[in-house]
Amino acid sequence: MTFQPPVPGHQSPPAQVCVRHPDRRTGLSCSRCGRPACPECLHPAAVGQHCVDCVRAAGNRVPRARTIGAAKPYATYTLLAVNLVIFAITALQARSITELRSSEVFTEGALWGPFMASGEYWRLLTAGFLHFSLIHVAVNMFSLYILGRDVEITLGTARFVGIYLTSLLGGSALVMLFENPLAINAGASGAIFGLMGATLVVVLKAKIPAGMVLGVIGINVVLSLTIPNISLWAHMGGLFFGAAAAAGVLYGPELLPAAKKNSRNAAAIGWIVMGALIILALVLSVARAQTL
Repeated sequence: MTFQPPVPGHQSPPAQVCVRHPDRRTGLSCSRCGRPACPECLHPAAVGQHCVDCVRAAGNRVPRARTIGAAKPYATYTLLAVNLVIFAITALQARSITELRSSEVFTEGALWGPFMASGEYWRLLTAGFLHFSLIHVAVNMFSLYILGRDVEITLGTARFVGIYLTSLLGGSALVMLFENPLAINAGASGAIFGLMGATLVVVLKAKIPAGMVLGVIGINVVLSLTIPNISLWAHMGGLFFGAAAAAGVLYGPELLPAAKKNSRNAAAIGWIVMGALIILALVLSVARAQTL
């Protein structure tokens, strides 16, 4: 056995106890706060090693990523419930599930030119929550369930509601402009076509192949043209206004100068676009109603 004497002038660091485990002696310390810590309480860092307290403190200071989506599609479920409740009321009043035009609620809310001419402009909105039959509401609510969840989770609840209402009013506007003013119009399909348009914009923004979405839109447009008693202009109006509203939300912020690009201004651009589209739809509808 050999004995190696200590190197002159060199001393081992004094052993200390871990700040979190007083019963553990250690020669290690946190390179950030300098406190002694045992190996279990240290985490590798870019420079040296940090104790668990410093790691936790640093994590609390990291800004959370901002997202515009929603965790759960609560507005979609609420719209489904509202439409179904209103359908149930009109069905009870009409004592039918296949012909609801005799219902008082339906009569007071459906979109009809002569009533619009007398100033009943609320019909532009309320018509989107009324349906002619059980099949009509079932098809629309199934479509709302499929499309609404994805759009709401992607864009957020508030923006989803804004796009939905913009699409609904846009569909009503084109009905007023181009449909027979004596035809009775009702249904959520204008708003649902708006969600199709919004879905297309989301897919394009994400640079995902849009063939499937375009195919679904194309099939629904063909059905609108070929199936009788379907309001083509409600669908086209909803599609255009919904796509335009989503484009304002997703592409509008890109128009901001670099110095103005922040989350607050980006959100404002989207709401300004949706507000402008809603005003346009109302102005067109009221102007047309005054000519009837």
